[in-house]
Amino acid sequence: MTAPDWLADAIFYQIFPDRFANADHSLDPPDVVAWDSQPTRDNFFGGDLAGITQHLDHIASLGVNALYLTPIFAAGTNHRYDAVDYFKIDHRLGGLDDFHDLLDAAHSLGIRVVLDAVLNHCGDQHWAFRDVVANEDSSPYLNWYFVEGFPVSATPQPNYRTCSGCAYLPKWNAYNPEVRKHHYDVARYWIEQGIDGWRLDVPYFINRTFWRGFRDVVKQIDPALYIVAEEWRDPMEWLRGDTADGTMNYTLRELILGFTADRSLDAFGLAEGMNRLQYRIPSGYQRGMLNLLGSHDTERVLTRHGGDQAATQLAYTLLFSAEGAPMIYYGDEVGLAGENDPLCRGAMPWDESVWSKPTLAFIRDLAAARKACAALRSGFQDVTALDADTVLITRRAADSLAAAVVHRGPGTRVPVGRLPELGPDQRWEVLLGSEPGAADLLIPAAGFALLEARHRQGRQ
Repeated sequence: MTAPDWLADAIFYQIFPDRFANADHSLDPPDVVAWDSQPTRDNFFGGDLAGITQHLDHIASLGVNALYLTPIFAAGTNHRYDAVDYFKIDHRLGGLDDFHDLLDAAHSLGIRVVLDAVLNHCGDQHWAFRDVVANEDSSPYLNWYFVEGFPVSATPQPNYRTCSGCAYLPKWNAYNPEVRKHHYDVARYWIEQGIDGWRLDVPYFINRTFWRGFRDVVKQIDPALYIVAEEWRDPMEWLRGDTADGTMNYTLRELILGFTADRSLDAFGLAEGMNRLQYRIPSGYQRGMLNLLGSHDTERVLTRHGGDQAATQLAYTLLFSAEGAPMIYYGDEVGLAGENDPLCRGAMPWDESVWSKPTLAFIRDLAAARKACAALRSGFQDVTALDADTVLITRRAADSLAAAVVHRGPGTRVPVGRLPELGPDQRWEVLLGSEPGAADLLIPAAGFALLEARHRQGRQ
């Protein structure tokens, strides 16, 4: 079983719910901060599910047809990776009715919704862990965790296993059949509510047998449900057909940003890296790769580029031209900046006067070009360096051919003969960027051309 077919047409949008939009102030916690405050690891801005529903038109206007929401279950922190009840919506986000309203509205716009499965650990206020703290070795939940002594203590070092040493994140014992049942019940429950897939948080901290069972549970309900694993290094272990449909493609992110932002890679290095990565991904899983330039765990893409909007546009051109599903991190489409966590988790500005209108228009144009061109959605990818500063991505589908030329230098002339060979009745037409001439493609400084081969009498 390979990745669901719908992913070939997918464009994702990631939302950190506390920071996207506050539509229901009655849900605000007592210590809510002003919407334009600087984000910290602890403060709450009051974003809620109704706020996401209220702004679905903006999301749809980007060409987006899939949402990935970071955790929404009852928890203690603003990021909610410390669940205290996996079967309840966090009260600061709303309730189950609000979630159904969001799902219904999103689905009516053709937008799928993927939730975050945080199953390696919970919060130290989770009811099962609190029972262990209170009742120690007489707790029926003792073996749901890895407790190494009594009394259970978080200081000076926790005497129980945690996620990455964080005392407030006790680690689940996923070897325990009762824990597996709990987690699989969580997966079933939210699928029954209508979600379209799961993103697996730090899955590399849990044994693969658990994830094989998780996949069985999900795919037995509907093979079209998406499972995407968080992975920062090598995605291959998740692409064997028994765990996930794809991974968050941080490897591709570093390749693209190494070329456009850091200049640690020239076009030859970028082409070699992209080809090596793509040829290793098994057939049928390329479309399941979730391609990104930024997330809640990285500095924002504009910040990585030092505020250089032209270089940022080159990165997005590569992202939308590459095989796999592109993902936009909320706010990046309007030029939101911010260093890594917590500054990358700032509030979405809804005052359009502060938006980067060129960036917004560019993202919309890229999404429209991808939607219009079958090769950009499902074509096989090959990457070539034309010189140290210029890379060519070719995408070939059965009846469609596209080419993206991305140049980070002071300007260049690309002979049309260096583009993929066309049939006698075909010509290159521009989807976005520089127009092809009869003999040369003139690319300005930090410029690009996104092209599609069309029959001379028009699109066939």
